[in-house]
Amino acid sequence: MNRSTSTALVVDDDEAIRQMLMAVLTKAGYVVTTARDGMEAVAAFSTQRPDIVLMDIRMPNMTGLQALAEIRRIDRAATVILMTAYAEVGTAVQAIKDGAFDYIIKPFDIEEVMLLIGRSLQMRTMRDDIAALQRELSASYRMDRILTNSPKMLSLLQMVAKVARSNATVLVTGESGTGKEMIASAIHYNSTRSNGPFVKINCAAVPEGLLESEFFGHEKGAFSGAVSRRSGRFEQADGGTLFLDEIGDISASLQVKLLRVLQEREFERVGGDKLIPADVRIVVATNRNLEEMVRQNLFRQDLYFRLNVVTLRTVPLRERPEDVRLLSSHFLQRFASENHIDVDGFDQNAVECLMRYSWPGNVRELSNAVERAVVMSTGGLVFAEDLPENIRCGLEEGSDLTVTTEPDDRDKALRDLISDYEARVIADALTRNGGNRVKTARQLGISRRSLLYKLQEYELT
Repeated sequence: MNRSTSTALVVDDDEAIRQMLMAVLTKAGYVVTTARDGMEAVAAFSTQRPDIVLMDIRMPNMTGLQALAEIRRIDRAATVILMTAYAEVGTAVQAIKDGAFDYIIKPFDIEEVMLLIGRSLQMRTMRDDIAALQRELSASYRMDRILTNSPKMLSLLQMVAKVARSNATVLVTGESGTGKEMIASAIHYNSTRSNGPFVKINCAAVPEGLLESEFFGHEKGAFSGAVSRRSGRFEQADGGTLFLDEIGDISASLQVKLLRVLQEREFERVGGDKLIPADVRIVVATNRNLEEMVRQNLFRQDLYFRLNVVTLRTVPLRERPEDVRLLSSHFLQRFASENHIDVDGFDQNAVECLMRYSWPGNVRELSNAVERAVVMSTGGLVFAEDLPENIRCGLEEGSDLTVTTEPDDRDKALRDLISDYEARVIADALTRNGGNRVKTARQLGISRRSLLYKLQEYELT
């Protein structure tokens, strides 16, 4: 949780304490409000929902304990720290059993207060992360979320179903944009660990000096900037699955440590000496050739063997052409909804462009192209002119866009017949509407811009 956006409510009938705590917390970057008693505290909490409540126990009108009960009725997850005299410690301990986070004894050390507040916010952040994870789990990622009509993809999903039942380490290989993370998700959510966490990390996206800490966590003071203990991805994935994407990008020293974890099933935090058990199922992915990296001494052979228990290769889009139309329709509906654009489908010429293109960027490139086309369209149908130029020409980016391919004579004759018929329909509609292009476009169910494009294409006036 970002401290600069954290909010605090200070509750005490002693104005001097209120002002002092408000000044200290404000200086530390918190947004602070105050209340003089329990009744004001409950009212303030119900409208503001602060991240942290710092509240005295003994106050007039409504005590801190009574206010705690009311606040907990409003929000069971509320974080409340109580302030109490030494003689009331027993009462404060009972309050913790009733839902308070902790207590401090007056007169207190302000440093102790700040440490306690910081710890409470860390716990709140962790609780929110767990709640988000549970929501993700409740969505129940299933393999039916992977859209395909391709025999190759169906064969891959059959292998995923078999692998998911085991605890074997899985290596997912394939080109960028082919859905390696989706395969890893399908393995986890169809496994016996599906109720555990699914934790993922892109090894190429984390600076090399921080990756070990990301993997294993660190102890306070382990290195400059390590102001508190932090759990790593192996701890976070306990009882579940850890997905290490772009595994071919980790350093030689980290390869050694990862190998040890896979062999011993335990690890140490950076700067620590306590062995922590690793009850984690490992799925790794890469678009690099690990065998070639092993031959070049860029990747440890023993680690490769440990990771390569089961290998699954994702299928590039050019090898599953039957999925281009299916995925294009899916993305069109999704992006049309997200952008509030009324689009019904693709014009036949646009479909031909999509089917002719080789998709070197795979499903990710297809998604981007369809999103661009939806945004560029003005409703009705998506036309070829709405697609990126290289896709309209059937060429990979960087190719000579002047290159063309001669269509089959029969296909050309059929397209000419369709074009002639379409031109007559548009001309008739234009005549019926007295040349009014807006009415004509509406009657034909296309956008005005698309109508203008067709009038130009068929040289209609």
